Amino acid sequence: MNLDKLNNLIELFSYQAEKQNKESIFLQWLNPNNKKSYTWEDTQKNILKLSKIIKENIKEGDRCLLVSENRPEWFVSDMAIMLSGGITVPAYTTYTEEDYKYLIEDCEPSLIIVSNNELLKKLNNTINEKRFIKKVITLDEVNNVIHDLDIINKDKYLDFNLILKNDLLGEDKIQNEKLKRNSPACIIYTSGTGGNPKGVILSHGGILNNLVGACEIMKPLFSSRPVFLTWLPLSHSYEHCVQFAQIAVGAKVFYAEKIEKLLENISEAKPTIMTAVPRFYQNLYNKININLKKQTGFKKKLIEETLRLGKKKLLNQKMTFFEKLLNLIVETLVRKKIKKQFGGNLKAFVSGGGALDQEIGEFLNSVGLPTLQGYGLTETSPVVSCNPIHKIKVETVGPPFQGNEVKIAEDGEILVKGENVMLGYWNKKEETRKVIINGWLHTGDIGEIDPNDGYLKITDRKKDIIVSAGGDNISPAKIENMIANEPEIDQCMVYGDKKNYLVALIVPNKDFLNEKEKINKVIEKINKKLTLLEKIKRIQLIDENFSIENGLMTPTMKVKRKKVTEKYKNQLENLY
Repeated sequence: MNLDKLNNLIELFSYQAEKQNKESIFLQWLNPNNKKSYTWEDTQKNILKLSKIIKENIKEGDRCLLVSENRPEWFVSDMAIMLSGGITVPAYTTYTEEDYKYLIEDCEPSLIIVSNNELLKKLNNTINEKRFIKKVITLDEVNNVIHDLDIINKDKYLDFNLILKNDLLGEDKIQNEKLKRNSPACIIYTSGTGGNPKGVILSHGGILNNLVGACEIMKPLFSSRPVFLTWLPLSHSYEHCVQFAQIAVGAKVFYAEKIEKLLENISEAKPTIMTAVPRFYQNLYNKININLKKQTGFKKKLIEETLRLGKKKLLNQKMTFFEKLLNLIVETLVRKKIKKQFGGNLKAFVSGGGALDQEIGEFLNSVGLPTLQGYGLTETSPVVSCNPIHKIKVETVGPPFQGNEVKIAEDGEILVKGENVMLGYWNKKEETRKVIINGWLHTGDIGEIDPNDGYLKITDRKKDIIVSAGGDNISPAKIENMIANEPEIDQCMVYGDKKNYLVALIVPNKDFLNEKEKINKVIEKINKKLTLLEKIKRIQLIDENFSIENGLMTPTMKVKRKKVTEKYKNQLENLY
């Protein structure tokens, strides 16, 4: 399959659905109360049936809001919207009523697909207000969903399951010849770390272009049909693109029940590949590390050798005959046991959506969990570069994908050009003009390219730099990663813009909540590794985690600095 010759994402699915065994399972939800599985044929028929209803309620180019947890119907809905000539607008299930109101008023969807009662309650007031919303399709049974809600027009509501009972009337081909590579496929809203989210318009060609590089990365990882476990929200551009990569490689896809059940789901799905954000790997690193630190005697020595030799292999350093032999022994005694906890078939983790700490990257690769760090933005459909399995350089984000050009501006900013660059921000021409200049997307990230192998390295973030009272630029992310990598500390935010020194908000691990002295010692230890400007002078302990639920974290687990600063302004200022 030549991805460069496809016109749209519908063609991609159609091609693969014809090629695959129609009876083989394609999508499966690991929700014990709703354990649905869809074959390739089921998926195709359901897309066609849903598309027929959507076409009756939208015009070409109309926006369709999709609000649902990850499940097979998410995929079916997304494809059906595109097949109908609509533009999918995915939204996070963790949004508040106000967030949904902002999105709906911004993109004015003609149709909304929502999964359950709980989510519909958050949308209900806005749906009742807006006349441009013609139809609401609920994924769970309509009678259960609209019960006890103030529904003004019940005829507006349709049940997804009833739609699927309709006859196909002879339609059996999935195609929409009007969709070209430059046609909008979706509008994905940024997570809004610095204000209101912006709607990023991504094209069919942009996502297809991205898949060329993604397939190159994945090719060496599979010897048989790949298995994916999807748990990051599909409303995020990273996981949204992964779903099309899953089609491209003919994968079997499991949808996790929920994040709390992730380890159980991993044991059941036995994935070949998993994608996640840095926060997941940081938690994983801390958990494995705590267990390893409990070991004594021979076991402790074995683990130390596993890490030492794993790092040597990662850095392509020469090993003696004895070291090679020892490496084979620890491969069986340590690394295989760790891999088994992740189903036993895992070929690689892929990290994106933020910077992965180098220490964590080295650790995971050394203990037998190959971790490929990539880099991208919603605005680049979303991947710009990724480390390949045969040459992992953990301090980098790998070489750029073919199909997009990357260069470094005079001030160090990373610029990207190619078909994968967004069509623009929805309803925001001025903002679009500010970031796309002469075809080059200005990413807001600072980096450098290794002249020897073309690997890209991210060194800073333009917007997140702290400027001290003395005019010095300091990167808080580097310090925060070092602090949060300590087992005693869960989360951290560094503060000090226009100040004489840096301070930090610390969320201790629950076992160290009342251990101020111990936390101080951890900070003292970290300060020894930092320059004078980077040292943390004072700290404030808080017992509330930054989370998606309390609005202090984005759905991709990035801290909302502005919101945290607003909430803890007094405590932070009292440290000066």
